[in-house]
Amino acid sequence: MAGDKATTEVLARADPDALINALPDPVLTVAEGNRIVFANVSAENFFQTSATVLRRHRIDDVVPFASPLLTLVQQVRDTGATVNEYAVDVGTPRTGGERLVDLQVTPLSEQDGTIVIVFQLRSMAHKIDRQLTHRNAARSVTGMAAMLAHEIKNPLSGIRGAAQLLETAVGEEDRTLTRLICEETDRICTLVDQMEVFSDERPPETKPVNIHAVLDHVKAVAESGFAKDLTISESYDPSLPPVLGNRDQLIQVFMNLVKNAAEAILSEGGDGEITLSTAFRPGVRLSIPGSDERVMLPLEFCVHDTGPGIPEDIVAHLFDPFVTTKATGKGLGLAMVAKIIGDHGGIIECDSQNGRTTFRVLMPMFTGERDQPAEDKQDHGGQ
Repeated sequence: MAGDKATTEVLARADPDALINALPDPVLTVAEGNRIVFANVSAENFFQTSATVLRRHRIDDVVPFASPLLTLVQQVRDTGATVNEYAVDVGTPRTGGERLVDLQVTPLSEQDGTIVIVFQLRSMAHKIDRQLTHRNAARSVTGMAAMLAHEIKNPLSGIRGAAQLLETAVGEEDRTLTRLICEETDRICTLVDQMEVFSDERPPETKPVNIHAVLDHVKAVAESGFAKDLTISESYDPSLPPVLGNRDQLIQVFMNLVKNAAEAILSEGGDGEITLSTAFRPGVRLSIPGSDERVMLPLEFCVHDTGPGIPEDIVAHLFDPFVTTKATGKGLGLAMVAKIIGDHGGIIECDSQNGRTTFRVLMPMFTGERDQPAEDKQDHGGQ
């Protein structure tokens, strides 16, 4: 009983505003006319403005036009019952584009017409769930790739051989057709070869790699070739520890991402910039399916571009095989990127809006006792 009494006394002395401000989730209170009358500290951070400024506005002013949140608020006023809604986008240009949240909208019984809105962020946990789906999608073509190699390549070789024999026995006009057959069979074989890579389930051969050396190599190749007319800048964390990875495969990953960024900018006239960035982000963990183990993913490597962005209906499926925004693309590049990063124990995520697209790779760091290879023994700034 003494403990209950002490608890009651503590709660009686507590400042209600202080309790709400301690919550990690953004909380808004709106009165009649949807005027904002209270915002906790998390709401200030979420909407990137102070509570004083928020109180000068209606909820309509801080969420997208015709947002489902406005309908939910009205529904709660009409019914007097709490409503929950999941995966609602309340992002605006002020808050940096897409902001998916779960919403809890509830009436304040002591004050008629006053509504409390709790925003529950769906940030990293939601992205990791999506990434696991992307990874599984990339692996889902493994069996199909092996089947294609066996069932398609052998008949194609016969078709090509027959076309070559015909070429020696037909006139010049018909030789054009036999050459077309050879060219098309070669093209299909190339596609199947690309597919076969997905059937390789062997773990990559890894060693400690200085990611800045990888990015500098990719940058040098890009600036001398497909991105020679673009600006590529760097924003590196020079103290970053090495990543345990396969250098050649990591070069393949970032070459693909930088080339995609360059093509996106060039498709809009070529006036844009690519930025390569690295950072240490402690606290990001990935659960391993089938075990209680959680892997730290503190190393963040990003490729940013100022291109036109990726269509919203494609972003969620961007790492699935055969999904592409390019007229002549096969849709295997990003699926391969997802597979390589997954084989390295990491995840990749894309955030895109008009004028700003970011591919973010999160990976574990090297924690062993081995020395770094001689080729990577340089300062982590990659200079």
